[in-house]
Amino acid sequence: MIQFKPAESPEELQGILGLQHSNLPKNISATEKSEQGFVTVNHSYEQLLEMNAIAPHLIAKEDGRVIGYVLAMTKASKALVPVLVPMFRQFDRVNFGGKLVADFDYMVIGQICVDKNHRGQGIFDRMYEAYGALFSERFDFAITEIAVSNVRSIKAHQRVGFEVIHEFSDETEDWVIVAWDWKNKTSRSEKDSLDSNKK
Repeated sequence: MIQFKPAESPEELQGILGLQHSNLPKNISATEKSEQGFVTVNHSYEQLLEMNAIAPHLIAKEDGRVIGYVLAMTKASKALVPVLVPMFRQFDRVNFGGKLVADFDYMVIGQICVDKNHRGQGIFDRMYEAYGALFSERFDFAITEIAVSNVRSIKAHQRVGFEVIHEFSDETEDWVIVAWDWKNKTSRSEKDSLDSNKK
């Protein structure tokens, strides 16, 4: 049975790091990177711990092992991961819903990953469902950036309900910024179902 819960123990944070490490681009083949997606940032235990104290990460566990996670970041935690500070600056210059993102109280998806042996089982969607239940009352929306080359991740986020609100390039990659408006929580699959029922 899979459990979805906030990360609480050192062992759970180490479980996140282990799963993260095995899905970094340097640790997977080009084929797997293209077909299965990848994670970009390599966090330290101390960074995860400090972030978790501000807003807990969401994990999926099976038989005591972390098989998926969604990292939580807020404006208060942005300085903890220096490599991500430019991401926050980029967010704050983007318009969303007629206002600058900086004018909202938003939650940043620091990273999401599912163990390769558990993909295709709906865990990605269920983690985001639990993540939304955990944070949607406190924050206006969730936002993150995804490498354009990470096609699998972009499509998965759109399926859950994220929309592309901005595209940009830096010296490392081409990126899209996606946001999930928690005031309109209907996922793309639910919208498709509603649309088909209207036909």
